[in-house]
Amino acid sequence: MRHLDLISSKQHNRQQWRFLDFVSLVFFAAIFLFFVLVLTPLGDSIAASGSQALSTSSTIGANRRHHHLVALIEAGRNLTIESCSAGTVDYMPCEDPNRNRLLSREMNYYRERHCPPPEERPLCLIPPPEGYNIPIQWPTSLYKIWHENMPYNKLAERKGHQGWMKKEGPHFIFPGGGTMFPDGAVHYIEQLEHYIPISGGVLRTVLDMGCGVASFGGYLLAEDLLTLSFAPRDSHKSQIQFALERGIPAFVLMLGTRRLPFPAFSFDLIHCSRCLIPFTAHNATYFMEVDRLLRPGGYLVISGPPVQWHGYEKEWEELQTVAKALCYDSVVVDGNTAIWKKPADNSCLKSQKHAIKLYYGLKQCVSLPSSVNGKLAVGAIPKWPQRLTEPPSRATIIRNGNEEFESDTRLWQKRISYYKETLNLKLGTQAVRNVMDMNAFFGGFAAALISDPLWVMNVVPHDKPSTLGVIFDRGLLGVYHDWCEPFSSYPRTYDFIHVTSFESLIKDPVTGKKRCSIVDVVVEIDRLLRPEGTFVVRDSPEMIKKLDSVAHSVRWESTIHDTEPESHKNEQILVATKPLWTQLEEIDERSGTKSKKNMKKGGLAGTDL
Repeated sequence: MRHLDLISSKQHNRQQWRFLDFVSLVFFAAIFLFFVLVLTPLGDSIAASGSQALSTSSTIGANRRHHHLVALIEAGRNLTIESCSAGTVDYMPCEDPNRNRLLSREMNYYRERHCPPPEERPLCLIPPPEGYNIPIQWPTSLYKIWHENMPYNKLAERKGHQGWMKKEGPHFIFPGGGTMFPDGAVHYIEQLEHYIPISGGVLRTVLDMGCGVASFGGYLLAEDLLTLSFAPRDSHKSQIQFALERGIPAFVLMLGTRRLPFPAFSFDLIHCSRCLIPFTAHNATYFMEVDRLLRPGGYLVISGPPVQWHGYEKEWEELQTVAKALCYDSVVVDGNTAIWKKPADNSCLKSQKHAIKLYYGLKQCVSLPSSVNGKLAVGAIPKWPQRLTEPPSRATIIRNGNEEFESDTRLWQKRISYYKETLNLKLGTQAVRNVMDMNAFFGGFAAALISDPLWVMNVVPHDKPSTLGVIFDRGLLGVYHDWCEPFSSYPRTYDFIHVTSFESLIKDPVTGKKRCSIVDVVVEIDRLLRPEGTFVVRDSPEMIKKLDSVAHSVRWESTIHDTEPESHKNEQILVATKPLWTQLEEIDERSGTKSKKNMKKGGLAGTDL
């Protein structure tokens, strides 16, 4: 008979369970550590510090190389900047996912602008994608664009059933729909017009948050409403790039931890169609920022969650509470769309100033209409188009502001006439749709072009007088920006870029010292400019000469012209055109033959480094 050794069997089982307990402990500890690293800032910090340690030596070498190349070009060497790698066709330095993914997720901080210093940016020219075509002209571009100019099918596949876009032969087609208006933007706008004065000139400037491919803003143009559409660079890849390719005003932007780069009371109408912004989170921070930007008497439209949306009952109740606390008048709640009207003054707010907590992480205050002198409210300011030429109250931000406003308006009417009739620039033709003024002041350049089939992004440099409020009061669009940093837009998004006093953009207004190099700014302009696009600059003969030299280094074809006969300033005008080139058609200047090489590193041709 076989005897069972129960004691040794129990000891064996005990040892086996101890081993399994240890394995389980290690397994669960690994899982816990994984979630800590992924879901908390600790993981971001560890990854960032590790990445920083690994890249320090290479960064130092890149810095030296960058400074050396810039010095050679600014010294007047006849050098040509090479192309970047093929993988950079959509490169945006300040919205680089590879750089920003290591940052904190708190309040979407990692999706905001985070710009590398100039020496860490590649000194090379962004190539167009293979098969790139000169963009389809406006207004046809509102409905279709070339597929190969941005061959990304993700949005068409995911949102095609909602009418966003679809691929059809060599084109992307835009039926005009959206998540909350699958029947089309035109029908949606007609529904809104039952409650909002869309037509008639009462409203003019619109902000569309989380805009998708910007069909809402595109179709509002027919009503003389000028919409700036924005969205971050997120999982909906290239939505702002699609919008700009269509010829619709758009900007890469994230409502996260910072104020948006617009002055208070800029927009007559603010719109959110399933933008998924948590308006009441963080003590209603995001709603407060929207309130800051909305003109007194203006309208706020939120369509989609949380408005009467299943599973969002708490958020919807909180949103109504916040709007009521800020004295917003509920115009209508129609299905999943809510419309409010902001009060025209702050009389109600004075009695309720302690009703809610304000701003978390941002400046903890509400921008009251009384903080700005003069008329600001919708209905109090002139209707469009009269508001374009009447000096607004905010013009007095500078000395003799009203006189300066009228003088600037007349000046640019003469200059634009000279540009078209004498310099034969393409302004006013279908070849020019997306335009930028890098140093806009009162927006006189854009105002003089108002009858042309184009729109202008008016940029007010951050260290100049804060005249952007005047530009919005005129019914135009714009943004604050520092030109020593890259602009928040995709490559190849502007047909025409203009600047007066280029030198003032790169010099400290107090010390007069250079804050950044001419070369870095020109390379950034090249990134923004479409092939066959035009760059025009007015400046002193000395600066024009330097810019002309740098223009050749970025392969532009440039000419220098005198200013208008009646101009008494010591200025000249540089007109440069960016040619269409591809990596497979790089010109070898030394041999005069075409090279089939595909550049992997940005650098210079024609010099030994």
